[in-house]
Amino acid sequence: SDLEIISKFEPCLENKKEGALGIDGFTNYMRSPSGDIFNPEHYQVNQDMSYPLSHYFITSSHNTYLMGDQLMSQSRVDMYAWVLQSGCRCVEVDCWDGPDGEPIVHHGYTLTSKILFKDVIETINKYAFIKNEYPVILSIENHCSVVQQKKMAQYLTEILGDKLDLSSVHSDDATKLPSPASLKGKILVKGKKLPANISDDAEEGEVSDEDSADEIDDDCKIMNGDASTNRKRVENIAKKKLDSLIKESKIRDCEDPNNFTVTTLPAPGKADSKKSKLEDDVESGEDFGTNKRQSRSLMGSFSKRKKKGSKLKKATSLEEGEDDSDSQGNVARSSVHYSRVNRQKKTMKLSRALSDLVKYTKSVGIHDVETEISSSWQVSSFSETKAHQILQQKPAQYLRFNQHQLSRIYPSSYRVDSSNYNPQPFWNAGCQLVALNYQSEGRMLQLNRAKFSANGNCGYVLKPNCMCQGVFNPNSEDPLPGQLKKQLVLRIISGQQLPKPRDSMLGDRGEIIDPFVEVEVIGLPVDCFKEQTRVVDDNGFNPMWEETLVFTVHMPEIALIRFLVWDHDPIGRDFIGQRTIAFSSMMPGYRHVYLEGIEEASIFVHVAINDICGKAKQALGLKGLFLRNPKQASLDSHAAGQLHRKHSFSSHILRRTASAPTKSQKKNKKGFPEIAFDTKDNSSEGAAEDQEVEAASQTRFVQEPESASLSPAP
Repeated sequence: SDLEIISKFEPCLENKKEGALGIDGFTNYMRSPSGDIFNPEHYQVNQDMSYPLSHYFITSSHNTYLMGDQLMSQSRVDMYAWVLQSGCRCVEVDCWDGPDGEPIVHHGYTLTSKILFKDVIETINKYAFIKNEYPVILSIENHCSVVQQKKMAQYLTEILGDKLDLSSVHSDDATKLPSPASLKGKILVKGKKLPANISDDAEEGEVSDEDSADEIDDDCKIMNGDASTNRKRVENIAKKKLDSLIKESKIRDCEDPNNFTVTTLPAPGKADSKKSKLEDDVESGEDFGTNKRQSRSLMGSFSKRKKKGSKLKKATSLEEGEDDSDSQGNVARSSVHYSRVNRQKKTMKLSRALSDLVKYTKSVGIHDVETEISSSWQVSSFSETKAHQILQQKPAQYLRFNQHQLSRIYPSSYRVDSSNYNPQPFWNAGCQLVALNYQSEGRMLQLNRAKFSANGNCGYVLKPNCMCQGVFNPNSEDPLPGQLKKQLVLRIISGQQLPKPRDSMLGDRGEIIDPFVEVEVIGLPVDCFKEQTRVVDDNGFNPMWEETLVFTVHMPEIALIRFLVWDHDPIGRDFIGQRTIAFSSMMPGYRHVYLEGIEEASIFVHVAINDICGKAKQALGLKGLFLRNPKQASLDSHAAGQLHRKHSFSSHILRRTASAPTKSQKKNKKGFPEIAFDTKDNSSEGAAEDQEVEAASQTRFVQEPESASLSPAP
């Protein structure tokens, strides 16, 4: 009530007695959680959790045990504790034969450290349901002998106990997966399963090994050699991976200097390139090797003993025209013994004891997404590259495929630095288990957090109804014809206590920042769009923008709104902070947008949401017309390639200065899009729509500095 607000926020006793809220009390109220843009109801589970698992997006971790890069970093059981408590519901365990008959967990054929499988399961058992009662999926990558598989099954059964017992779980339809609600407190083992035609008396059998989601390419495995040479071999492998990504790639220039996409090309001069071509060449990625802090860390780990002439560099050096002419030769002359991909069908021995623990989440080979599946109780794993290919060639069929069974997406093997790909295109297609490297903070994990925060951070977000039944093309210009769209009207009013950037392009400057705000809509490709305010000179304490930005959103249920604050520099811009939230988690009216991980820093906005119908394209205005190409503003790399333009040499040199509006730029009222005043305004309803939230997008990968949010302690 009003009296409660006055009693809580009004500092003046006289005003309290008179039942009045003064300016200080009003400021306190607006700066409190009550004035935050995020809907407080979404801090708890607010969606129906009784649908089959395939109807939900599920937070997923890739190589959960790793603390750093994919080749030489530490493996720690602590990572499972941290990831599970952060809301993740699908963790990965790579199992290998260890000494003394004890299975171990590490990244196979690399120099990552090893931990005991038993310790991992004990940690999962302890932390799985401390903050979250919804089911955990244990993704087992099994490389063990039958003897140690039996030991794995023994540990799983003894340690997890009743958490594995699914006898009490019932589904209304036996052909469908059970719901998260019916699986509370349960752990599902995802792994291979023996075929039904094997004798009941058999304690083991052969199963296909083609469906393994082990993304280590065969030519990247350390097969032989003593410990003294292994480090050198891994360094050579790292060079090969990075060089092939850098030297054999084309970089599409964009109007934003921090935005680029990378697509690998066949290696020149290799006669056997077709036969030995890696299955999962990277097509695109989130600043592979361009996240500066991560790149330095990775290169440092690879190059502590690096000689002066080494050519191992971070990928950003490509923009400077670096030429690694001898790197490929060094790799070719190295003594690493590579094992090329054997296209003969691979099989492995599987223990019945381990097979029997798998029920609803059977790992299977990649299906043709156009064929009818035989059972919903299976999980297909796709590399990001394969999934991108399907998404481009058969988007509607991929969407239908994901209506009935689970699919898991995992990062390309080229991401030796543990960088993350853009998860949003796969959410657009209804892929449930989009696995990310949780140890690599950055844009993609921020999007992931925003997506799952919309349902109490429980790890499950219900898909929109149109994704669970019926078919549409998520890549279409008008994916859902005839349905109402939303118009988001954001008035960017002011900023409060904005800090100086941590890593300025101009070094450690003592001057005051020149901030501007960029707002990005992330969702279906047709919805992806960016707008930005003018620059305010020399004011980080309380800059005033008073600008209105308007966006059209075709599918708000899977849209994210991303607020970024930048410091304008003569040569570009420096990142200050960001906040990303789901469209349906936004509260209407006057709100503060607090920057993630930065205490007290915020921007003050007004939010209004209108219903609109008919064909609606993003209105540009004069400012948008001259500053950007709307179609290229936020498309993902694989879509942006269709719109690629060749830049002149002069535009390549000057493109850093085009990333921010000029300081002299004035607000042009004629340039503002027309607002639909005569349509229904949902801002009067007191809360954002209580809809299912999925963060999905095909935006370009944008290189942004890591957020200031906390990372797990080593």
